[in-house]
Amino acid sequence: MRRFKHLDTLTLAFVVILLISNLVGPKICQLHIGSLTLNVSGAQLLFPLTYIFGDVFTEIYGYAASRRAIWMGFFATILLDVVGWIVVSLPGAPSWHDQAAYETVFRVVPRFAVAGLAAYWLGEFTNSFTLAKLKLLTKGKYLWTRTVGSTITGQAVDTIVVILIAFWGSPPSLIWSIIYSSYLTKVAYEILATPVTYWVVNALKRSEGLDTFDVHANFNPFALRSQPIVTEEASEPIGR
Repeated sequence: MRRFKHLDTLTLAFVVILLISNLVGPKICQLHIGSLTLNVSGAQLLFPLTYIFGDVFTEIYGYAASRRAIWMGFFATILLDVVGWIVVSLPGAPSWHDQAAYETVFRVVPRFAVAGLAAYWLGEFTNSFTLAKLKLLTKGKYLWTRTVGSTITGQAVDTIVVILIAFWGSPPSLIWSIIYSSYLTKVAYEILATPVTYWVVNALKRSEGLDTFDVHANFNPFALRSQPIVTEEASEPIGR
């Protein structure tokens, strides 16, 4: 089995960013961009990066590598939620007076936990699947079409699922306002990051000597093994 230079490091960074996003997510920040006012979760400062990581995994290493990273992030998030709930539930020492503040950050509300896990799982796999298929359709050219295209589909699924589950029962106008603001911010994030994504993808392709096309990949998110993939050496920048 081939050993890759950067895949493990990238996967670790992906999981760390995901966990940090879960911790800072409860804070709602207000951003003013000209005459536009957006109310966004603190997680949106980092969470969109997970989709860029997903693009990198699929573009360079293939759908199977992306699937592995998604599942690692999924189970790491479950562990964070479970341990957070246990620690918050345990009684604090008499000399410790920060229980209320600690609960604000680490309290696990089951409904929000389910919303986050479902949205993450569905959104990330939608993102990876879209990118892999667009790469075949474009024959490896026009990288921007698949990084932006996969974000448009993946973030749409992610945003709609998490907001509908988390805020179900709230006024429809509030729900769609949050969905609109969150989705717009996430897609804009990806578009603005396109030049950096190009640089990272091409640098990694040259370093790994790899460019993966999922011609016969098994796109079942529950599959343990992937079917053979077609790869080519990446000596020149790919994805123009």
